[in-house]
Amino acid sequence: MSIALLSYQSGLLLRSQRWLAPVVLYAASLAVGVQQGQPVLDSLGYAAALLLPVGAWLVRMCVSNEPPAARSCTAAATAPWRAHLASLVTGFLATVVIGAAATAVVALISDGASTDHRTRVAVPPAAGAGFLAVLVCALVGAGAGALTTWPAVRSTGFGVASMLLCAVLALVAPVSPANAAVSSLITGSQDGVIPVPLLPLAGAAALAAVCAAAACSLSSRR
Repeated sequence: MSIALLSYQSGLLLRSQRWLAPVVLYAASLAVGVQQGQPVLDSLGYAAALLLPVGAWLVRMCVSNEPPAARSCTAAATAPWRAHLASLVTGFLATVVIGAAATAVVALISDGASTDHRTRVAVPPAAGAGFLAVLVCALVGAGAGALTTWPAVRSTGFGVASMLLCAVLALVAPVSPANAAVSSLITGSQDGVIPVPLLPLAGAAALAAVCAAAACSLSSRR
């Protein structure tokens, strides 16, 4: 995978303007669920959790941005798996950019305090923990998106339904890295302690790598 491929896929995503729908929906959900003065760790956990389906959605968009003929030309010029990996990475990076912006805004408007507002919580370290949770949810979302679109799933309707189901399961399943990262922020807010979700981050990275490898392998065969 090269910088040229990433630039090409990023240009396709930006020019398509298809990213507006998930970004606007994400922003609206944050505006409803995150209010000024709320505990910072709780708000950051909410922002990270909402990002997971957005990440899966953006990955689906990046994979399907090219018409089949253009996709074939890109694959022939490089390699099918390289072209497919570039689209997956582009969707993940776009999710991280959105999550970083959300983390900054949430940290600015939230109160540096625990859930009961009795214990002070330093906002900069809390924002760092929130960004780690964002990375975890972005990775898990990218993995879900990779396995619920072409070439793993060819039907659009079934793919969207599978994506939403995977996103929900990733947030509620106790063994999910995303669940662990978000839960650590909520628990930390209750205790007034800032968590460092490095283990969920490692698990999310491994999960995303396996999903991406499977999707790229299928793209080479199909």
